[in-house]
Amino acid sequence: MSQPTYPLRALVLRRTKLGESDLILTLLAADGSLARAVAKGARKPTSSFAARTEPLCVVDLLCARGRSLDIVKEARLAGAHDPLRRGIEASAAALPLLELAGRVAQNGLENPRLFQSITRVLDVMDTADDNHRLALAAAALVKLLAFSGLRPSLEACVGCGAPIALEEGARVPFSAIEGGAVCPACRPHLETVPVEAATLCWAQYFLGSPFDALAAGPADSSASFAVLHLVQALVRAHVGSPLKSLEFLFTSGLF
Repeated sequence: MSQPTYPLRALVLRRTKLGESDLILTLLAADGSLARAVAKGARKPTSSFAARTEPLCVVDLLCARGRSLDIVKEARLAGAHDPLRRGIEASAAALPLLELAGRVAQNGLENPRLFQSITRVLDVMDTADDNHRLALAAAALVKLLAFSGLRPSLEACVGCGAPIALEEGARVPFSAIEGGAVCPACRPHLETVPVEAATLCWAQYFLGSPFDALAAGPADSSASFAVLHLVQALVRAHVGSPLKSLEFLFTSGLF
């Protein structure tokens, strides 16, 4: 009896070796859910799956139902994102998006904005310069947190809701555990670290701006790194462990 098949458009997040020649693909489906499937023989030199199922690729798959993992029968490349896969700086900026998506997406839980946001920013990053790619990565990660229910509170105290004055040169108490900025009255009761007000302003700018506008706007690598460190603190507090790809970005000296 033939196995029932179904089409699946997805972004390849990760590949894991299985046996001598197979790969397990971890995928972000178009509906925003997490999926996994086996590409049999994908590690063989003659396999057509090899180049079509690399991380950062958007693929149209035909999958068959399996006992534990579904099986990829056909794969067509819908978006290669070659510029992001061929340069180390570009890859370093893009890969944290895949890692965070793999952490926040869940099997069977639809969240279409995850897929739409990541695939859109990857399209924009393809033609951006490295500094703008870094800014786009920071913006995308903040947006992904927001789409996953972890939107940081940047303008109001996370404890009492009081407005936060983001004055130039000021340092604002920030609680990653609570998820946002903290006012002076609440500071003694919460675990905080000081964050430059400018960093929170950049995070607001990233949250509220479309990717096309960010690609055409200012790109300050030090500001982008500051927002990325803020993202890492939120991920560590709410997702469970820091993003390894971000740690590499922080220590690689590429930017």
